[in-house]
Amino acid sequence: MSRLALQLSFRETVALVPTVDGGAVVRSRDTALTLREVTPGLARALRTLSSRAATEDELGELVLDTDGPHALARLYYYLECFRAQALLCFALADHDRALVVIEPMTGGFRPRHDGPADDARFCLSRFACWRREGSDLVLESPLSMARTVVRSHTGAALVFELARSRSCADLCTAIPGIDRETVRAFLGLLAAAGVITAEDADGTLAEDADPALAQWEFHDFLFHARSRSGRHDRPVGGTYPFIGRIPPLPALKPAMQGREVPLAVPDPAQVGQRDLPLSRVLEGRRSIRAYGAEPMTAAQLGEFLYRTVRVHDVIGVDPAQMHYYETSRRPYPSGGAAYDLELYVSVHRCTGLARGLYHYEPQAHRLRRLDGGDAYLDALLQQAQRAAVLPAQPQILITLTSRFQRLAWKYRGLAYATTLKNVGVLYQTMYLVATAMELAPCALGTGDAALFAEAIGTDYAVESSVGEFLLGSLPSGRDGSA
Repeated sequence: MSRLALQLSFRETVALVPTVDGGAVVRSRDTALTLREVTPGLARALRTLSSRAATEDELGELVLDTDGPHALARLYYYLECFRAQALLCFALADHDRALVVIEPMTGGFRPRHDGPADDARFCLSRFACWRREGSDLVLESPLSMARTVVRSHTGAALVFELARSRSCADLCTAIPGIDRETVRAFLGLLAAAGVITAEDADGTLAEDADPALAQWEFHDFLFHARSRSGRHDRPVGGTYPFIGRIPPLPALKPAMQGREVPLAVPDPAQVGQRDLPLSRVLEGRRSIRAYGAEPMTAAQLGEFLYRTVRVHDVIGVDPAQMHYYETSRRPYPSGGAAYDLELYVSVHRCTGLARGLYHYEPQAHRLRRLDGGDAYLDALLQQAQRAAVLPAQPQILITLTSRFQRLAWKYRGLAYATTLKNVGVLYQTMYLVATAMELAPCALGTGDAALFAEAIGTDYAVESSVGEFLLGSLPSGRDGSA
């Protein structure tokens, strides 16, 4: 016989602190809720919530036995406050074994006490992500304001079956020994948590019928939700999670293996005299996918790199000023002044510079031709040619990589989002400088990060490509602009 119950408890991150005036403070990472009128029965209920899971009826009996019926209203008021502040978690338990635990990540989540109709059909949301967190299996979704923790083989089996459309009766048939009451309660909780979606009578899933949701891809929507606040309870921002555990990467990448190629430094006075006004540069910016008969020169490439990405200076560590890692100043902005981006130049045609794969060293303002890089040159240029739909290989391909740990060492939740923002502002800087120099620029939307990591000999998770930019001499009449 089922002993199914919906149990409540404080989340593991919540602390109950008694106060000297007989009250209590319920504290989480983001919230401190002060309770000023705590009777002995209410104190028993609070301690129970802090030590184990219990039903609302059990909590009510504790208060009723100790304080009498007049204190019940305050208990339910406090429970509602705890729900609104996401201080409680909810466990569906059968014979004191939790099948699933719902942990609200934002305030206002309310579990469903009633299950769906027996003939209602559900399917796992395509936005749901099932992964390990510690020793738990966790279901999360950007559609959900709660985390679903699966803590039993039966719960895992139910989730597995929901990969296809299933009714309550289907699930009872598929999993021996489970009763209909348990399945209905399980579906009700997962529906409230937003990790399953209902199926209409014509077989259409509710989330697929929504025009907005239909146009989101799983990874994009999850990335959007997790890299900003509002849909989760994870730390976001400069939390320095690895300080004292892992040393930060230096501001400048150590020199790679290869021959140094110095670049000319442009004369700022001459640059200022010949540059167009900023408004004309902004209005004249175009993506240009055609090139002049004569390629751009090494001097032009040197000026372009100097004006877009060179290092002005490096600022050292100063813990007294809460400056825990090296930073630098460069012509474009970067999150936390971390400057995680590196530039690699694949040269096909450039007057004064041999064909090859180079790394740009921004402090020394020089290129380093990479040992072994030429073996990948044609593959990289041909891939860029296909991405830009060019009739021939581009004159120059600039590949942007990220040293990911430069940002991950400081930031939580938004490190990779910051990398992509850095790519965007560098793209704009490169476009404007190329336009001012009357060159042909074109940013690409995709590239093979695995191939490029292999080409430069780095670990894909340590440093791989995040952007590509084509550069060449300007064609007469600017044919091929967009």
